[in-house]
Amino acid sequence: MLDSLRVTFLGTGTSVGIPVITCKCAVCTSDDPRNRRLRASILLEWEGPDGPQRVLVDTSTDLRQQALRSGIDRVDAVLYTHAHADHILGLDELRIFNFVYRTSIPLHGEQETLDVLKRMFAYAFDPKAVGVPRLDLVPIEGSVEFAGLRIEAIPLGHGAGQVTAYRIGNFAYATDCNHISRAAAARLQGLDALVLDSLRRRPHRSHFGLEQALAEVERLRPKRTYLTHLSHDLEHAALEEELPANVRVAFDEMSLEFPIPESSRCVS
Repeated sequence: MLDSLRVTFLGTGTSVGIPVITCKCAVCTSDDPRNRRLRASILLEWEGPDGPQRVLVDTSTDLRQQALRSGIDRVDAVLYTHAHADHILGLDELRIFNFVYRTSIPLHGEQETLDVLKRMFAYAFDPKAVGVPRLDLVPIEGSVEFAGLRIEAIPLGHGAGQVTAYRIGNFAYATDCNHISRAAAARLQGLDALVLDSLRRRPHRSHFGLEQALAEVERLRPKRTYLTHLSHDLEHAALEEELPANVRVAFDEMSLEFPIPESSRCVS
């Protein structure tokens, strides 16, 4: 119980997904399945005090396809990084888990993100509505304790806005970012694995480009880094060949497993 955390990449692509509609570039027409990228999201799994836990980070536009492909048969909670369309528009797909398990699903996130969810999916929070998702909005300030684990929420810069990175033990997920403050960097030290945004080779106003992402790897010094939220500017095999040995390119359905340190457990 609470021995290890399994992380599965449900999607590793940018907001338009890969292949891109209408595009005939080498990545979009590639036969390498690692170049086919649904919208960015991960699944966290661990054995909690009351049994197996399955927690989504974001409900991407492709959630239905991701759930079918990865055999997700239950969702116990969702952690939201921010409220951009590609990270939230799969929210309605949570209904089926409500129907099957007859329980509501807590949605954790920064208050502004939850406010956007409530506005965009107003029908889902109408107490008089039927056949809609049953959801509980739970603001996070600093950290949240869920099913035996302490999950840290770390604010990062995303253009003019903000995104929430999540850390569990020595694993952290930091998608859709282009600035890590000194305070946030201090909370991202000592990692066994960091999942980090790396949109494309050129700089971008709200995402790390490849050069900037690798600079952050040098700064934060995790033991291993996995690049995600990738555009069709980045071909999997070619990019893998040029990266440092401790940096890898994440791909859809890739799974990783990490021990959960005692300091991250909150079993009463």
